[in-house]
Amino acid sequence: MSDAARPADSVGMEVFSNRLLSITEVMAIHMMKSSFSAQIKERRDFSVGIFDAEGRLLAQGTHIPLHLGSLLGAVETTLARVALSEMRDGDSFICNDPYLAGGTHLPDIAIVTPVFHAGAIVAFVANIGHHTDVGGVVPGSIAAGAKSIFEEGIRLPVVRIAQDWEVDPNLLAVIAANSRLQDERALDLRVQVTVNRLGCEQTRALFERMGVANAQAAVQDLLAYTTHRLIRHVAALPRDRCTFESWLDDDGIGGAPVKIVATVWHDGGVLNVDFAGTDGQVAGAMNVSENALRASVYYCVKALLDPDLMPNSGLFDAVRVMVPPRSVVSPHFPAACGARSITCQKVARAVFGAFRGLLPAEHVIASSNDVLPVISLSGSHPDSGAYYVYAEAVGGGAGATGHHDGMDAVQVHVTNSLNLPSEVLEIEFPLLVEEYGLAVDSGGSGRHRGGLGIVRQLRILCDDTVLSVRSDSHKFGADGVHGGGMGAGGALTLHENGNIRTMPSKVDAMALSAGTVVRFATPGGGGFGPSHTRAAAALARDLKNGVVTREAAAKDYGDVLKVADDMDV
Repeated sequence: MSDAARPADSVGMEVFSNRLLSITEVMAIHMMKSSFSAQIKERRDFSVGIFDAEGRLLAQGTHIPLHLGSLLGAVETTLARVALSEMRDGDSFICNDPYLAGGTHLPDIAIVTPVFHAGAIVAFVANIGHHTDVGGVVPGSIAAGAKSIFEEGIRLPVVRIAQDWEVDPNLLAVIAANSRLQDERALDLRVQVTVNRLGCEQTRALFERMGVANAQAAVQDLLAYTTHRLIRHVAALPRDRCTFESWLDDDGIGGAPVKIVATVWHDGGVLNVDFAGTDGQVAGAMNVSENALRASVYYCVKALLDPDLMPNSGLFDAVRVMVPPRSVVSPHFPAACGARSITCQKVARAVFGAFRGLLPAEHVIASSNDVLPVISLSGSHPDSGAYYVYAEAVGGGAGATGHHDGMDAVQVHVTNSLNLPSEVLEIEFPLLVEEYGLAVDSGGSGRHRGGLGIVRQLRILCDDTVLSVRSDSHKFGADGVHGGGMGAGGALTLHENGNIRTMPSKVDAMALSAGTVVRFATPGGGGFGPSHTRAAAALARDLKNGVVTREAAAKDYGDVLKVADDMDV
């Protein structure tokens, strides 16, 4: 019986799907607990996935949406470069390059491993870890001002890194030698290979338990179900063509603002997302590779139309992405891509904004901080003499909705890593945390206010500490909707010898002296609805909690403040 004629087994599909998810969670737990770098073990900047023998995504762990692009690219390129007949049980392949291996930026290193059953490949497991340093012109390997990918670190095409589960020591040594943190690179890569071995064993056991034919039937059912479910959502949208634009502060090296345009419409059950009108490829590292763009768009569609939909390749068949060539969302080799996550957040802002014309009013959301600000400090540790790199992606405010205020101090859209606890930061690095809290008054005003950004203030304890920052939204705050106010932008200041210096949103390899204080504030989210319609009790709570000052409340809320002053909350 053909797949088209065979009745779908909805129960078997659901059991299969959830079992795959459970395998990804087991892989994720082992990767988090076994890794050595703070990026993976504390901040959980990694992802895992399971693919079928054709390279179609079946399940991605609930971690970093943007990593969907790297996972897809790594598996697709592995299949394109290595014949199935050349793969053996116990092999693993490594890659990271946006142009050679479908990656999104060089610090995200992928490991892909075939799953064998009865001598044949039935699936692949893959994982990605963000490695704190892979070489390049700045510690941390992400310089917003990099002008080509050759400045961003070691480039890895698809290469076999393990045979019979034994890691190639020579290849590992080459990769580690290109990092400022050699031991950490070698150890984390070994963990990645081991995690895939665990994933292989459990995926193989699943296929054995179900039987290969039944498992393959469940794969077809799962992908078809996902496609048809999304097509129904798309077909129910209005037949309008809606456009929205978002802006980057600059091109990564201090140039003019960069425009990103998204136009959304549908042809029956196919959703079109067109980036025509987007500015051209930029000189700095803000460019977005193909797979990073795909992952960003797929995330938006899933989040807006069906948040419970499984992230798998069935989703992709109902979405068509169009890009202008040699643009910031479709760069030409060797354009730098290291800071692509900031641009991906602006892509999400543009797509979310375009959907405002297609969704019911109650489903519309104000813009969020829509940036992934990263601060990096590095140097020689005074106790051990070893080189260290502190790098942290800091959250911000989420946009308000028609039902509630925006969330405070969260990462949004395509990123989902955790903060680095202050205790861990001070133990591992020669830095003192002087402040870590909410950025007061940063949320846009409205019936529901935008979420608040974060303030991180660090004192440098050693001379010759190197500062690098990649951020954005210092010039363009998060827009509100239906009369809501704009969220505050980000800010970066240096406090030295009694002087305060305001810095741009991007800094590459700036040397600082001991005693210098770095203050880093992230943007807030936009508000929803006119501020004069805010509930007085909600404003009173904000005042009591110290997240809105009286000065801001008087300016933004007017008569509502008078009522709030008479309330006991």
